[in-house]
Amino acid sequence: MSYILVVDDEKDIRDLISQILFEEGHTVKLAHNSMSAMDYINNKEPDLIILDIWLKDSEMDGIEILKSVKQNNPLCPVVVISGHGNIEIAVAAVKQGAYDFIEKPFNTDQLLLVINRALEASSLRKEVFSLQNKEMNESKMVGGTGAFKILKQKLDKLMNSNGRILITGPSGSGKEIAARYIHQNSPRANNRFLTIACASIQSEKMEELLFGQEVEGKISPGLFERAHGGTLFFDEVAELPIGTQAKILRVLVDQVFTRVGGKNIVRVNCRIISSTSKDLAMEIEKGYFKEELFHRFNVVPIKIPSLEERILDISLLSTYFIEWLSKSEGLPNKQLTEASIRKLQNMSWPGNIRQLKNTIERALILGSSKTVINPEDIFEFIETEKKDNFQSNMLDFNSEFFADKSLRSAREEFERAYLKYQISKFGGNVSKTASYVGMERSALHRKMKILNIESTLKEK
Repeated sequence: MSYILVVDDEKDIRDLISQILFEEGHTVKLAHNSMSAMDYINNKEPDLIILDIWLKDSEMDGIEILKSVKQNNPLCPVVVISGHGNIEIAVAAVKQGAYDFIEKPFNTDQLLLVINRALEASSLRKEVFSLQNKEMNESKMVGGTGAFKILKQKLDKLMNSNGRILITGPSGSGKEIAARYIHQNSPRANNRFLTIACASIQSEKMEELLFGQEVEGKISPGLFERAHGGTLFFDEVAELPIGTQAKILRVLVDQVFTRVGGKNIVRVNCRIISSTSKDLAMEIEKGYFKEELFHRFNVVPIKIPSLEERILDISLLSTYFIEWLSKSEGLPNKQLTEASIRKLQNMSWPGNIRQLKNTIERALILGSSKTVINPEDIFEFIETEKKDNFQSNMLDFNSEFFADKSLRSAREEFERAYLKYQISKFGGNVSKTASYVGMERSALHRKMKILNIESTLKEK
């Protein structure tokens, strides 16, 4: 059951309440003044506090304890009791955040009714807080590179509009995170954000899921109704059945629909955000996607960069995932070594941010050290095509290639191949390359000129 703290300076009252609660199966702790009460609260947050307003021989009275609890433990409900109760004290207690106020003497049924209601309300608040906290984590945008900042600036401009948004980008790049970020920072944030995974729903079930159903007068609302006032996110919209696309088009045009098996018109007001990792123009050409629906979805296009386009964000993202996994999954909060960060930045990321999160989680679970993530804790997955490309870029590092060269010549060849690879990795951006390899930008320019690679690469 619940852990309840009773704070009262009268022993008889403490014992009476304790007996009542004990018989109901609750764990009870008793305090006679503010010092003992705060010791209990600081040691472990109670599920409920029953608090007397007037406390003899106490540094703090009940109102002061209530203020402290509401400041430091805002989700803990407090039921205030007093033998000197009047309307002024009751109003003061409620204003400070008390759940309810009971006058002494009280009867058992009255006390238990208030306690049960307070515990139920507290449980709901904690559940809502947990869900909101989870949503906030799932919608947090993390990064600092130019590509990330440009993306975030675009998203920030979309907060207060109701325009439909089509988010494109490779799989695992964070398209749903961007959609949640828009919702959480919009006027619709207090309403629902619902996701429909278009690729995982059977086509014959799609319409019931979206529009709901009426069977013999019994109504089962669909996602459009449930998202009323909020946001409906179509994940991988290219996978929508072609038949369902026509009905969705009507909803987007008229904002009305009828449930499956129903006759009544249902009106909805929800913002539509959709995403795809496919080329919708190609899908339209193949006849798999309606061109008119594309234009309805694509009012505001947003492109999410791949992780390889924001390599320097890997350190920030990895640190964020470590902290998040530590809090949410109870995994050890380890530090990344510099060598580990370099390895992560040099890896191939076909799975993008989702792959990075999985890589960090695996390193936290399987890593040998209790405090740090070492390079050997990081397992690399490279798709065949990407692996071939990666290896072709690294051919110049083969030891046999340098065997017949002088030290100076070999060093120049190594530096040329190394810098070409790094600059290519950063899309020709000399400034980012200089930062990564630990050189001044002007020094890198000089080195490129000496190695005769300046003319082959474009500075950004």
